[in-house]
Amino acid sequence: MVNTDELADAHELARLLSLAQPNSVSTYQHRYGDMPRPVLDLGPGRPKLWLRGEVIEWASRRQLRA
Repeated sequence: MVNTDELADAHELARLLSLAQPNSVSTYQHRYGDMPRPVLDLGPGRPKLWLRGEVIEWASRRQLRA
């Protein structure tokens, strides 16, 4: 079970990672193989959601902004 307050969409991840656009999150997924995967992926053109804490921890380890 996942607490919905812990979920973040691409818009929030872009803000956390200081990316200019939410679609840059997919670029990060390709660039960094160790980036956390979405816990919810409804398919092409549909929302993806990540666990905010996992992404913040990952960004901290990589010394990326979060």
